[in-house]
Amino acid sequence: MKNGKRVPIGARPPADPQAEVWVRNGDDLAALVRGEVYTARLTLDVTPALRGRIKVAAFTCGITVADMLRALLEREFSEQRP
Repeated sequence: MKNGKRVPIGARPPADPQAEVWVRNGDDLAALVRGEVYTARLTLDVTPALRGRIKVAAFTCGITVADMLRALLEREFSEQRP
């Protein structure tokens, strides 16, 4: 308000009901694409050298570190394994 005049703001555009539901639910688009939702976080301390090797391995495979480690953990701790 440089000169003391008020500038009118237009009416709010109509909301997309599906978009509103998606925002309120907090759905992760990547999780929807994968068809799964990962809800637990795991923190693990590793040496910088091991971290580097993990990152290089994931990059070489063309995947993220998280996806690579999820697959590794799923193989090692699958539900079918006693």
